[in-house]
Amino acid sequence: MEKSLVKTPLRKLRRRGTKRSWRLKQKLKLTWKSIKIQVRSHLPGAFLSTKKRLTHVKSRNQEQELAQVARKICKISNDSTSSLAFLLQLPKYSATDFLDRGDLMTPAASPRENISKMWRELHGSKNWENILDPLHPWLRREITKYGEFVESVYDSLDFDPLSEFCGSCRYNRNKLFEELGLTRHGYKVTKYIYAMSHVDVPQWFLSSSLGETWSKDSNWMGFVAVSGDRESLRIGRRDIVVAWRGTVTPTEWFMDLRTSKEPFDCESEHGKRVVKVQSGFFSIYNSKSELARYNKESASEQTMEEVKRLVKFFKERGEEVSLTITGHSLGGALALMNAYEAARDVPELSGNVSVISFGAPRVGNLAFKERLNSLGVKVLRVVNKQDIVPKLPGIVFNKVLNKLNPITSKLNWVYRHVGTQLKLDVFSSPYVKRDSDLAGSHNLEVYLHVLDGFHRKKSGFRVNARRDVASVNKSTDMLLDHLRIPECWYQVAHKGLILNKQTGRWVKPVRAPEDIPSPLSTGPKLIYSS
Repeated sequence: MEKSLVKTPLRKLRRRGTKRSWRLKQKLKLTWKSIKIQVRSHLPGAFLSTKKRLTHVKSRNQEQELAQVARKICKISNDSTSSLAFLLQLPKYSATDFLDRGDLMTPAASPRENISKMWRELHGSKNWENILDPLHPWLRREITKYGEFVESVYDSLDFDPLSEFCGSCRYNRNKLFEELGLTRHGYKVTKYIYAMSHVDVPQWFLSSSLGETWSKDSNWMGFVAVSGDRESLRIGRRDIVVAWRGTVTPTEWFMDLRTSKEPFDCESEHGKRVVKVQSGFFSIYNSKSELARYNKESASEQTMEEVKRLVKFFKERGEEVSLTITGHSLGGALALMNAYEAARDVPELSGNVSVISFGAPRVGNLAFKERLNSLGVKVLRVVNKQDIVPKLPGIVFNKVLNKLNPITSKLNWVYRHVGTQLKLDVFSSPYVKRDSDLAGSHNLEVYLHVLDGFHRKKSGFRVNARRDVASVNKSTDMLLDHLRIPECWYQVAHKGLILNKQTGRWVKPVRAPEDIPSPLSTGPKLIYSS
């Protein structure tokens, strides 16, 4: 008995020692292989022979296999950045990767395939079933495209309180995409959308501190665009896009959001329940005034007039037409109301109306949700786990009611989300600070960065993510310091001042006449192909 008691622990110790030494050998072996692969993969293609190029392609597949083996060998700790598997599966950026090396740099965008045979599934005909987890690469590129349309509204917005055009777009619609490098998407802007509000919405609108301004009531909120001939051939239909921006103020303003609702569709009662939406959203979408230069028509009327015009034009040509409405934050709320009206009032779009929103709040009651579903509107909500805005309005109240769901599921006065959710995690990115201000998780560029790295819920950040990491810090300070990307680096050169070479003085430039906001309809009489 005594011998057996002594020998058993020794055998266990020998086994443990054998396992540890084997594991260490495998780690060293994998580390050496990964180093060779990384060195080989960073060599420019011009310096590789045909045979070496084939090896280079194989090494990419081999690297993924090594990562899978490493996961089995290594014990993944809570701090995944210290594990070998984590190091193997991710491209390691450093400050030198952001230096301009011309044609030797990896493109920031993936090639776009012809998706015409699958466009209905990508547009939500089956509620994106089986293509969200894992995320289909075509769907990822399409969501990113629509997100970049919304980002273009932020990037071109004049938010300088010292500018007489504060709250307007810096460019006219014909050169918006050209100025922002988005012509590659193959769309053309046909109309700008302006909005105002008759109720007090804290800091939702921008205004100039000067006496004379382009408008005292209105703000530029987005645009209507349409795909050109080449892009329409690639995506399988003529796509009309409506892009709505959110606010450019910190997310704290949402905490003051009033929970009162307004009837949205007085002519429609769904199951004897009145369709209602949050009063602030309703006011921005529907407010107008004869005294306002840019809002004699509401944002709703401006948008629907242009959508109907485009649908009629392309339907008469015998084309398949879809409507994709996209928005971020407040813009996501406006997108839902826009989709409701389009599906209700434009029967030619039946079944082809979709919403893709980013960080959008709750908008309406149960009747609003049910009516949207009955109208056939497909909604994909992209949400960051750390973002508080999608939990509003009524963050505490709705959370308590969700726990009592069997009892409260049919209460019409509770705010409801609509559609399918794609949930992301900001901290899945290895380039984001772990102690980041959570307000940055609501930023649209952060959304697009995390989306680019998302593959499935239980996997890490994608190895082949292409989107430019530096974009994360356009208006945040979320990136790791060792990358040396300045915080909030996106701004107008010299904050809008230019040097007058004749006088040697720094002055504010005068806007070109074509870039001054116009209250007239901007929709073209003819649609030009591209």
